[in-house]
Amino acid sequence: MSDNLDKWRQQLSEEQFQVCRMKGTERPFTGKYYKHDAEGTYVCVCCGEPLFDSSTKYESGSGWPSFWAADNENAIEEQVDSSHGMTRTEIMCRKCGSHLGHVFPDGPAPSGLRYCVNSLSLDFVPQSSED
Repeated sequence: MSDNLDKWRQQLSEEQFQVCRMKGTERPFTGKYYKHDAEGTYVCVCCGEPLFDSSTKYESGSGWPSFWAADNENAIEEQVDSSHGMTRTEIMCRKCGSHLGHVFPDGPAPSGLRYCVNSLSLDFVPQSSED
């Protein structure tokens, strides 16, 4: 296990490592994608797996990038998170297990979901001008 963590420490910044591999969180209203509004795809910073399309991003007021749907439901894994004295649903990249954030049932239509994601767990691939 420590060999695997060493691999991630080499690949990620210390802040990304803390969020993605140690299940940390960034401070609200500070992430580089919080107010980001370009068209494209948000991918896992660890493995590049497409996670969210910019067309599903919205301002939730939570302080973190929020999406009402995953780009591909099979790309997101969910598990119960009972840390910090509350029960939430943690979301992770299904491909590499990276911690992304949490999903809540208080989002807008049509899904009613709010995927609340740490910017540190994401990279962004702009939409090609040829699309």
